[in-house]
Amino acid sequence: MLYRTSRQHVVDMCRTMLERGYLKATEGNVSVRIPGRQLYAVTPSNYDYDRMRVEDICVVDFQGKHVPDESGTALKPSIECGMHANIYRERPDVNAIVHTHQPYASALAVLRKPIPALSDEQVRFLGKEVAVVDYAPSGTGFLAKNVQKKVASGDNAFILANHGIVALGTDPDRAVFNMALLEKVSIAYLMALTTESGKVYTIPSAIREIAFGKLRSDEKRIAAQITKAVEPVRVPVDEELPSADTVATVVEPEEHGYAISEYLDVDDTMRRLGALVDQPVRGLRHDAMLDVLNYFETKCGASKEITDRAKLRIPGGVQHNLAFNYPFPLAIDRADGAYLTDRDGNTYIDFLQAGGPTILGSNYAPVNERVAEVIKASGPVTGLFHEYELKLAEIINRYLPHVEMYRSLGSGTEAVMAAVRGARAFTGRKMVIKVGGAYHGWSDTMVYGLRVPGSFRMNAKGIPFGATARTRETFPHDLGTLKRKLIENRLRGGTAAVIVEPVGPESGTRPVPRDYNAKVRELCDEFGALLVFDEVVTGFRLGMGGAAGYFGVTPDLTVLGKAVSGGYPMAGGVGGRADIMGVFGSGLDGKSGAHVQVGGTLSANPLSCAAGYFAIEEMARTNAPVIAGRAGDRLTRGLQRLIDRYGLPYVAYNQGSIVHLECSGVMLLDMRSPIKLLKENKARKRLMEQMGAAYTAHGIITLAGSRMYTSMADTDEVIDDALNRFDQVFAQVEGV
Repeated sequence: MLYRTSRQHVVDMCRTMLERGYLKATEGNVSVRIPGRQLYAVTPSNYDYDRMRVEDICVVDFQGKHVPDESGTALKPSIECGMHANIYRERPDVNAIVHTHQPYASALAVLRKPIPALSDEQVRFLGKEVAVVDYAPSGTGFLAKNVQKKVASGDNAFILANHGIVALGTDPDRAVFNMALLEKVSIAYLMALTTESGKVYTIPSAIREIAFGKLRSDEKRIAAQITKAVEPVRVPVDEELPSADTVATVVEPEEHGYAISEYLDVDDTMRRLGALVDQPVRGLRHDAMLDVLNYFETKCGASKEITDRAKLRIPGGVQHNLAFNYPFPLAIDRADGAYLTDRDGNTYIDFLQAGGPTILGSNYAPVNERVAEVIKASGPVTGLFHEYELKLAEIINRYLPHVEMYRSLGSGTEAVMAAVRGARAFTGRKMVIKVGGAYHGWSDTMVYGLRVPGSFRMNAKGIPFGATARTRETFPHDLGTLKRKLIENRLRGGTAAVIVEPVGPESGTRPVPRDYNAKVRELCDEFGALLVFDEVVTGFRLGMGGAAGYFGVTPDLTVLGKAVSGGYPMAGGVGGRADIMGVFGSGLDGKSGAHVQVGGTLSANPLSCAAGYFAIEEMARTNAPVIAGRAGDRLTRGLQRLIDRYGLPYVAYNQGSIVHLECSGVMLLDMRSPIKLLKENKARKRLMEQMGAAYTAHGIITLAGSRMYTSMADTDEVIDDALNRFDQVFAQVEGV
């Protein structure tokens, strides 16, 4: 289809006007200039915004004539297309137009009252005066010429006598913004006129009823938004940010601290996240988003070329979800500490850190050098026992004493599979409970309530019902529901295990109260279920004692991953009480008892075990988790200052070196509000992707534009550089 991008801009404008509740007595029409052509894309005549499709959008030339294309649409352009054509010819700076019918402005048209300069905002965006354009029949050349005369003034908003309003913009977002601003200004001026002392203006009763009826409903909507809004986190300009550079880099074993310097106020954080979800999405201005896309097109050509080729041989073009970035994946050639360099030579601050495992920083030389010595001697795998299998298990036990025995596996997903299988074998029970929205890998049992609480099997395509028949989920923070599930399961033979991410689902995207894990431990003890901590992310990242040490709660089984091999392959394993872990030895050592089949040719290979041992040793020696945590504190506090400065609804918080920056709140949607989920999920996900692309275009790599992992390599200088880059992005958000 020709000019698809411009057509899509028109559809997006229609969607935005609907989603944000902007007033329209009737729909009107919307258009966007097609770059480099004497053409524009415009909505068809008499067509509802909520039904608009890309293929419905018409193309018209600057003479106002319809230009049909191969799509064969039978729809005709708006009868006002001649007016749009005249505006585009007269005003080369205008790239988008909104014509809609606002009752407030209509009342002013009847009164023949142009709007004078009421505020600096109005003058800046709309012009010195909002003029009233003389009446002419709708769709005629007379109306088009009347409008053309007025737009020559350079102003961006006009009231059409008997025909609503016209708002102009340098891009689609600005045109919609100007339309909304005109509505606000019209309301203010109309109210001033109708209450002016000593004067009575006669407004036709029909228009009065429409205008004031709309005003009353708007007051309720605006009041509801104000009620749900929260005071931003205030960070004084002169406040000194926390420092990672002042943390001791060499400490005694008994002096190891934790990455979390102060536990966050969960109630306040959840209130802020709730307020974010209640607000309309706020992303980059259209012109700024075009600059972001232009960065990828002009600066990342080598990445695009190789990832396009990859689509021919790799499903989706990449091998891991982390690499799915909008608008296309980046191909990375080099990693060094706090930085990544892509195939085109662009350098980025790396807050992805491979998804969390590299607490020491990427490509950490002291570990690499020692691993190379081991590989030189034994090769990467022997198929037989190697001393570093024992060394890794021993060093894990040194810092996580509750992990009395440890079994290395190939990934976090495999480790969760083993933990569930082992719990069922040890307890003789079958039911497993997880927290909705949490991610525990992609095994059949755990792809249940994935990422969206209450979604059950929504993401379980290809998985037989029997595989999840004994999996249950409970909503985050909801201990009452968890207890009810445990009671229900008692009637089904009991619960084998309750598995949790100790900081909350999706690495704390829904952070848990400080005492949550302790209360889950109590419930597990009451009902005889095993407590499994999924510490794939938090293990060693929260401190050498992991989340179990920080919260002071001892799980029965612990799933480790990522950091347990320092970023090398085989990032996974399960450990815990010796009597429970014994089920994995039966059949190997010849003893009787439950026989749980787990394994893998490359599990516990010398390469990975040595890397894990050296990485954990280095993290302990350098105090890396605490340094990374303070870097997370500095980054978070700086982000909160920027959010406050720009008046954004975004939410930034951290749990040590796990930093969350929520701009859309898509991860906070759930099945308790299914209509909101279905209505807003796509738009909020798209905003998250676009913000992630914007951060990338400004030299920052994040996890999906909403999460960041700091490392020991993130000095104060690195963090301050990143904050300057975030500043540049936030300055380009719509409405700033």
